[in-house]
Amino acid sequence: MPWYIWLLIALVMGSVAGSLLLLRDTANKMPISEDKLELMRQRNAELEAQERQKDE
Repeated sequence: MPWYIWLLIALVMGSVAGSLLLLRDTANKMPISEDKLELMRQRNAELEAQERQKDE
């Protein structure tokens, strides 16, 4: 293969790797307050109880 094809392949691979690294670095965890977390747990427990009642 000609040298410019190898250069193009290297540029594409570098671009993909760089984009993935940038995506990883900018992904932030969203903090959830304890109140909202407790509300989510209660809703999850209610849904699981409803699922169990439907199965019986």
